[in-house]
Amino acid sequence: MRANYKMQRLYIDRPLALGARLDANRDQFNYLVNVLRMEADDHVLVFNGRDGEWSARLAFDGRKKLSLCLDRQVRPQPEAADLHYLFAPLKQARLDYTVQKAVEMGAGVIQPVLTHHTQNTRVNVTRLERNAIEAAEQCGILSIAQCRAPLKLPSLLEGWTPGRRLVYCDEAADTHNPLPILSSIDESKLALLIGPEGGFSDEERALLRACPFVTAIPLGPRILRADTAAVAAMAVLHATVGDW
Repeated sequence: MRANYKMQRLYIDRPLALGARLDANRDQFNYLVNVLRMEADDHVLVFNGRDGEWSARLAFDGRKKLSLCLDRQVRPQPEAADLHYLFAPLKQARLDYTVQKAVEMGAGVIQPVLTHHTQNTRVNVTRLERNAIEAAEQCGILSIAQCRAPLKLPSLLEGWTPGRRLVYCDEAADTHNPLPILSSIDESKLALLIGPEGGFSDEERALLRACPFVTAIPLGPRILRADTAAVAAMAVLHATVGDW
Protein backbone atom coordinates (compact mmCIF):
# COMPACT_ATOMS: atom_id res chain seq x y z
CA MET A 1 0.00 0.00 0.00
CA ARG A 2 1.41 3.39 -1.01
CA ALA A 3 1.98 6.21 1.45
CA ASN A 4 -0.51 9.07 1.79
CA TYR A 5 1.63 12.11 0.98
CA LYS A 6 -1.20 14.58 1.62
CA MET A 7 -1.19 13.98 5.40
CA GLN A 8 1.43 15.01 7.91
CA ARG A 9 3.54 12.09 9.17
CA LEU A 10 5.07 11.90 12.62
CA TYR A 11 7.56 9.42 14.09
CA ILE A 12 6.75 8.41 17.68
CA ASP A 13 8.95 5.90 19.46
CA ARG A 14 6.15 4.30 21.47
CA PRO A 15 3.95 1.21 20.95
CA LEU A 16 1.09 1.87 18.53
CA ALA A 17 -2.25 0.07 18.75
CA LEU A 18 -5.93 0.73 18.17
CA GLY A 19 -7.35 3.03 20.86
CA ALA A 20 -3.97 4.17 22.16
CA ARG A 21 -3.81 7.76 23.40
CA LEU A 22 -0.30 9.19 23.15
CA ASP A 23 0.79 12.44 24.74
CA ALA A 24 2.64 14.73 22.33
CA ASN A 25 5.93 16.06 23.67
CA ARG A 26 6.85 19.74 23.62
CA ASP A 27 8.49 19.65 20.19
CA GLN A 28 5.60 17.73 18.67
CA PHE A 29 3.08 20.12 20.23
CA ASN A 30 4.96 23.13 18.88
CA TYR A 31 5.26 21.65 15.40
CA LEU A 32 1.65 20.50 15.06
CA VAL A 33 -0.05 23.44 16.77
CA ASN A 34 2.19 26.47 16.33
CA VAL A 35 3.87 25.64 13.01
CA LEU A 36 1.20 23.65 11.14
CA ARG A 37 -1.74 25.36 12.92
CA MET A 38 -3.57 22.08 13.39
CA GLU A 39 -6.70 21.97 15.52
CA ALA A 40 -8.71 19.47 17.57
CA ASP A 41 -10.02 16.50 15.54
CA ASP A 42 -7.49 17.06 12.74
CA HIS A 43 -5.63 13.91 11.77
CA VAL A 44 -1.98 13.00 11.30
CA LEU A 45 -0.24 9.75 10.45
CA VAL A 46 2.08 8.26 13.06
CA PHE A 47 4.60 5.40 12.89
CA ASN A 48 7.34 3.95 15.08
CA GLY A 49 9.25 1.70 12.70
CA ARG A 50 7.67 -1.43 14.22
CA ASP A 51 3.87 -1.33 14.29
CA GLY A 52 2.93 0.03 10.88
CA GLU A 53 1.33 3.41 10.20
CA TRP A 54 -1.73 4.73 12.06
CA SER A 55 -4.23 7.51 11.68
CA ALA A 56 -4.28 9.65 14.83
CA ARG A 57 -6.83 12.27 15.84
CA LEU A 58 -5.64 15.37 17.71
CA ALA A 59 -7.27 15.96 21.09
CA PHE A 60 -6.42 18.83 23.46
CA ASP A 61 -6.28 18.37 27.22
CA GLY A 62 -6.09 22.00 28.23
CA ARG A 63 -4.17 24.72 26.38
CA LYS A 64 -0.70 23.17 26.49
CA LYS A 65 -1.33 19.43 26.37
CA LEU A 66 -2.02 17.51 23.18
CA SER A 67 -2.90 13.85 22.75
CA LEU A 68 -2.80 11.72 19.61
CA CYS A 69 -5.67 9.23 19.57
CA LEU A 70 -5.08 6.25 17.29
CA ASP A 71 -8.27 5.28 15.47
CA ARG A 72 -7.13 2.91 12.69
CA GLN A 73 -4.10 1.35 11.08
CA VAL A 74 -3.63 2.59 7.52
CA ARG A 75 -0.55 0.54 6.53
CA PRO A 76 0.92 -2.65 8.02
CA GLN A 77 4.60 -2.82 8.88
CA PRO A 78 6.66 -4.00 5.88
CA GLU A 79 9.97 -5.84 5.99
CA ALA A 80 12.86 -3.50 6.71
CA ALA A 81 15.02 -2.36 3.80
CA ASP A 82 18.03 -4.64 3.45
CA LEU A 83 20.55 -2.47 1.58
CA HIS A 84 23.54 -1.50 3.75
CA TYR A 85 25.01 1.92 3.03
CA LEU A 86 28.65 2.30 4.08
CA PHE A 87 30.48 5.60 3.68
CA ALA A 88 33.48 7.62 4.71
CA PRO A 89 31.98 10.49 6.77
CA LEU A 90 31.93 13.94 5.19
CA LYS A 91 31.77 17.38 6.77
CA GLN A 92 28.60 17.80 8.80
CA ALA A 93 26.12 19.51 6.44
CA ARG A 94 26.95 17.15 3.60
CA LEU A 95 26.88 14.21 5.99
CA ASP A 96 23.30 15.10 6.94
CA TYR A 97 22.36 15.26 3.25
CA THR A 98 24.02 11.93 2.48
CA VAL A 99 22.23 10.07 5.27
CA GLN A 100 18.85 11.52 4.26
CA LYS A 101 19.34 10.56 0.61
CA ALA A 102 20.54 7.07 1.53
CA VAL A 103 17.35 6.47 3.54
CA GLU A 104 15.22 7.83 0.70
CA MET A 105 17.00 5.43 -1.67
CA GLY A 106 16.22 2.39 0.47
CA ALA A 107 19.13 1.97 2.87
CA GLY A 108 18.25 -0.08 5.95
CA VAL A 109 21.65 0.22 7.64
CA ILE A 110 23.81 3.34 7.85
CA GLN A 111 27.46 2.48 8.60
CA PRO A 112 30.20 5.14 8.77
CA VAL A 113 33.61 3.78 7.74
CA LEU A 114 36.89 5.44 8.67
CA THR A 115 39.52 5.42 5.92
CA HIS A 116 42.94 6.99 5.42
CA HIS A 117 41.47 10.08 3.74
CA THR A 118 38.27 10.43 5.80
CA GLN A 119 37.39 14.12 6.31
CA ASN A 120 35.39 13.74 9.51
CA THR A 121 36.38 11.14 12.12
CA ARG A 122 33.96 12.38 14.81
CA VAL A 123 30.52 11.05 13.98
CA ASN A 124 27.46 11.80 16.08
CA VAL A 125 25.34 8.65 15.77
CA THR A 126 22.34 10.38 17.41
CA ARG A 127 22.44 13.00 14.67
CA LEU A 128 22.56 10.26 12.03
CA GLU A 129 19.44 8.76 13.61
CA ARG A 130 17.63 12.12 13.58
CA ASN A 131 18.37 12.54 9.88
CA ALA A 132 17.21 8.99 9.15
CA ILE A 133 13.93 9.63 10.98
CA GLU A 134 13.37 12.95 9.21
CA ALA A 135 13.86 11.31 5.82
CA ALA A 136 11.46 8.52 6.76
CA GLU A 137 8.82 11.03 7.89
CA GLN A 138 9.03 13.00 4.66
CA CYS A 139 9.13 10.07 2.23
CA GLY A 140 6.49 7.68 3.54
CA ILE A 141 9.03 5.15 4.82
CA LEU A 142 7.86 2.97 7.71
CA SER A 143 11.12 1.30 8.75
CA ILE A 144 13.81 3.34 10.49
CA ALA A 145 17.33 2.74 9.21
CA GLN A 146 19.75 1.33 11.78
CA CYS A 147 22.56 3.83 12.35
CA ARG A 148 25.79 2.24 13.54
CA ALA A 149 28.95 3.54 15.19
CA PRO A 150 31.95 4.14 12.91
CA LEU A 151 34.32 1.31 12.07
CA LYS A 152 37.78 1.40 10.55
CA LEU A 153 37.87 -0.18 7.11
CA PRO A 154 40.09 -3.17 8.07
CA SER A 155 37.81 -3.99 11.03
CA LEU A 156 34.75 -3.77 8.81
CA LEU A 157 36.19 -6.21 6.29
CA GLU A 158 37.52 -8.57 8.94
CA GLY A 159 34.11 -8.88 10.59
CA TRP A 160 32.10 -9.09 7.38
CA THR A 161 28.94 -11.23 7.46
CA PRO A 162 29.05 -14.04 4.87
CA GLY A 163 26.43 -13.96 2.14
CA ARG A 164 26.35 -10.21 1.58
CA ARG A 165 28.10 -8.72 -1.47
CA LEU A 166 29.99 -5.48 -0.86
CA VAL A 167 30.03 -3.15 -3.87
CA TYR A 168 32.41 -0.22 -3.75
CA CYS A 169 33.00 2.64 -6.14
CA ASP A 170 36.55 2.65 -7.48
CA GLU A 171 37.70 5.80 -9.25
CA ALA A 172 40.70 3.88 -10.58
CA ALA A 173 38.60 1.31 -12.48
CA ASP A 174 39.63 0.47 -16.05
CA THR A 175 36.13 0.94 -17.47
CA HIS A 176 33.42 3.63 -17.16
CA ASN A 177 30.40 1.33 -17.34
CA PRO A 178 29.20 -0.33 -14.09
CA LEU A 179 26.26 -2.21 -15.64
CA PRO A 180 28.02 -5.37 -16.92
CA ILE A 181 29.77 -5.76 -13.56
CA LEU A 182 26.60 -5.32 -11.53
CA SER A 183 24.65 -7.66 -13.81
CA SER A 184 27.02 -10.48 -12.88
CA ILE A 185 26.22 -10.28 -9.15
CA ASP A 186 24.28 -13.31 -7.85
CA GLU A 187 23.75 -12.33 -4.20
CA SER A 188 20.47 -10.72 -3.17
CA LYS A 189 21.95 -9.17 -0.01
CA LEU A 190 23.98 -6.08 -0.91
CA ALA A 191 26.05 -3.37 0.68
CA LEU A 192 27.40 -0.23 -0.98
CA LEU A 193 30.62 1.46 0.09
CA ILE A 194 31.42 5.06 -0.88
CA GLY A 195 34.93 6.25 -0.11
CA PRO A 196 36.17 9.71 0.91
CA GLU A 197 36.63 12.58 -1.50
CA GLY A 198 40.37 11.92 -1.50
CA GLY A 199 39.63 8.38 -2.65
CA PHE A 200 40.80 5.12 -1.18
CA SER A 201 44.52 4.78 -0.59
CA ASP A 202 46.49 2.20 -2.58
CA GLU A 203 46.69 0.06 0.57
CA GLU A 204 42.91 0.23 1.09
CA ARG A 205 42.21 -0.56 -2.56
CA ALA A 206 44.46 -3.61 -2.35
CA LEU A 207 42.73 -4.70 0.86
CA LEU A 208 39.30 -4.40 -0.76
CA ARG A 209 40.29 -6.22 -3.94
CA ALA A 210 41.73 -9.11 -1.90
CA CYS A 211 38.31 -9.86 -0.34
CA PRO A 212 36.25 -12.45 -2.26
CA PHE A 213 32.96 -10.79 -1.25
CA VAL A 214 33.92 -7.40 -2.72
CA THR A 215 33.05 -6.07 -6.18
CA ALA A 216 34.51 -2.82 -7.56
CA ILE A 217 32.48 -0.69 -9.96
CA PRO A 218 33.15 2.58 -11.81
CA LEU A 219 30.71 5.49 -11.95
CA GLY A 220 31.43 6.85 -15.40
CA PRO A 221 34.02 9.28 -16.76
CA ARG A 222 33.10 12.24 -14.54
CA ILE A 223 34.60 13.12 -11.18
CA LEU A 224 31.78 13.14 -8.61
CA ARG A 225 31.69 14.51 -5.10
CA ALA A 226 31.22 11.80 -2.50
CA ASP A 227 27.61 12.75 -1.71
CA THR A 228 26.74 12.85 -5.44
CA ALA A 229 28.49 9.51 -5.98
CA ALA A 230 26.37 7.96 -3.22
CA VAL A 231 23.07 8.86 -4.89
CA ALA A 232 24.34 7.87 -8.36
CA ALA A 233 25.66 4.52 -7.11
CA MET A 234 22.47 3.64 -5.23
CA ALA A 235 20.39 4.49 -8.29
CA VAL A 236 22.41 2.29 -10.64
CA LEU A 237 22.58 -0.47 -8.01
CA HIS A 238 18.79 -0.53 -7.60
CA ALA A 239 18.19 -0.31 -11.35
CA THR A 240 20.49 -3.27 -12.02
CA VAL A 241 20.28 -5.68 -9.08
CA GLY A 242 18.07 -3.95 -6.50
CA ASP A 243 14.32 -3.57 -5.95
CA TRP A 244 13.41 -1.45 -8.98
